[in-house]
Amino acid sequence: MKKAAKDIERWARLADLVLIIAREIQFRGYSDDRAVPLTASEGMVMRYLQSHPVAAPNQIASTVGIQRTNLSTLLRGLESKGLLTRRTSPDDRRGVMVHLTERGSGNYALARREWATAVSMAAENDTSSLDRTLGLLGKIQAGLAEMRPRSAGRDMLKAEN
Repeated sequence: MKKAAKDIERWARLADLVLIIAREIQFRGYSDDRAVPLTASEGMVMRYLQSHPVAAPNQIASTVGIQRTNLSTLLRGLESKGLLTRRTSPDDRRGVMVHLTERGSGNYALARREWATAVSMAAENDTSSLDRTLGLLGKIQAGLAEMRPRSAGRDMLKAEN
């Protein structure tokens, strides 16, 4: 097997492992009864709000890669769970701004602690290559976000049909 083919296989294996690991983390649920379980899409919205606690829905949709129409449904669900609020924009009375709540912030911190515990236990707390792994995964995440098609939601829907 040529080096290029071996590299493609290794990258494919990495992608498989990332998807499997993400599913395993989500499958575990939470040991703390205070934790509010979220879907993957809800988690992406909440992750964005951690660094942007007040944001316009179109900015959330664009950054997270969710169609604006689907985001409305997600926001309603997250609001009903007490993780965010939607308020009329003071600048444009027709617009809405999304606000992270204290419960939303606390839920994310709680979930991250549980994820950290599970992942470190699974790796037998081996931190020998953790910084390099974090660097590579961060580079991949940023690169994939940069390469995302502008109309990702529509393109994905066409591919599924």
